[in-house]
Amino acid sequence: MPPRLAVAATSCYRKDVEAHREFLHLFQHSPDAKTLTAGSVLFEQGEPGDVLYIILSGQVEIRIGGQAVETVGAGAIVGEMALIDKASRSAAAIVVSEAAVVPVDERRFLFLVQQTPYFALNVMRAMADRLRRRTARA
Repeated sequence: MPPRLAVAATSCYRKDVEAHREFLHLFQHSPDAKTLTAGSVLFEQGEPGDVLYIILSGQVEIRIGGQAVETVGAGAIVGEMALIDKASRSAAAIVVSEAAVVPVDERRFLFLVQQTPYFALNVMRAMADRLRRRTARA
């Protein structure tokens, strides 16, 4: 990689890391954070969903039709589709290693979108990233 591109890539990486820390900081001291043990079911495919979850630590596996399609960790957002479109959950989320999660209901979601536009951008990026990966597999 040419030096100029390497510097730009390093700079972008630093910005991403800082942005990731800022995002997690929004939820780090949340009084409604929950700690779940490995094997816990965060939500099942097909059930109604009125909250999304922010993963603070640990790992959560996303399953569709019982098949693992993704494993996410700290800073990930899961369950956002059901909160946004009011449809049933399109996947299940199972805790793989002890995880701390913060539930975000619609009221809190709207507050965060209004007060912290970066939060909304993170949700949209998570959805876009998943859509791109799913369509790339097809």
